[in-house]
Amino acid sequence: MGDPAGIGPEITVKAWNALKTHPEYAFAVIAPPRVIEAAGGKVIAISDIAQTQDVFAKAIPVLPIEGRVAKAGEPSSDHAMTITESIERAVGRCLQGQADGLVTNPISKDVLYQAGFKFPGHTEYLGDLTMGTEPPYARGPVMMLAGGGLRVGLATVHLSLKDAAEQLSSDAILNNARVMNGALKCDFGITSPRISLTGLNPHAGEGGALGMEERNIINPAARVLREEGLNVTDAQPADTLFHAEARENYDAVLAMYHDQGLIPVKTLDFHGGVNITLGLPVVRTSPDHGTAFGIAGQNKARPDSLIAAIKAARNIANHRASYAAG
Repeated sequence: MGDPAGIGPEITVKAWNALKTHPEYAFAVIAPPRVIEAAGGKVIAISDIAQTQDVFAKAIPVLPIEGRVAKAGEPSSDHAMTITESIERAVGRCLQGQADGLVTNPISKDVLYQAGFKFPGHTEYLGDLTMGTEPPYARGPVMMLAGGGLRVGLATVHLSLKDAAEQLSSDAILNNARVMNGALKCDFGITSPRISLTGLNPHAGEGGALGMEERNIINPAARVLREEGLNVTDAQPADTLFHAEARENYDAVLAMYHDQGLIPVKTLDFHGGVNITLGLPVVRTSPDHGTAFGIAGQNKARPDSLIAAIKAARNIANHRASYAAG
């Protein structure tokens, strides 16, 4: 359900309105029913997620948990336990095979930190919750953003630019590229994936004149990956990697730091981008935006990204089923 004080309840209702005549995208919400009703949603409480398809056209199926209705736009750690319970129960349903995928509405890390949350973020928490089950390819979690025809993974995520440069390593590139390669095959149905690596520095270091990370970290990792049979480029100048003609030459990009990868995706599809977690035993997608406390409760939030996340989860689940069937 995400943070009940944010736009999650509102966009959930709007997503249901857009998808209620499309049973292939039927979803249930794990939340206190009043949270969804307070956002204007018509709700049917269900006791078994298998009932979702039966009621989805009539109302939003809700698997009830305890919790209070939040005041829109006013985050509080009082809701932290409800937020994490929703996540834990949703992950459990997926691990038990009762649900095909998990779509997470936005949460506020600060709210959870105030209540003693010990994980850096949502993705790391999901990695811990699923640690006892093997994924269908190399284990992540690895963050991928998809939108506007782009798929971009990140070698470093929520770090300052200075820290990202200092912490970039060949090991991180090797791990993330292996996970991405497996995901492109299993989750996206691409038989022979092509992955392009960005450089860290302008002009991909220009032979060492503008930085040595390409020569010492990125390209050595790329050589190892190619020796393993992966179709991976050396470091490419990021400023020429995302235009339309360049995009025809790869299936995904592994960017070296957060904004390098997210700016192109959000420029091409600001409202419809999707955050996809690769390398988990469960399918997980999320809207590519935050809680937007500033507009919560004002009927201003657009559901485009949540709708895209629901559709992406369905498509990935279908690909995983086909991949498992051989």
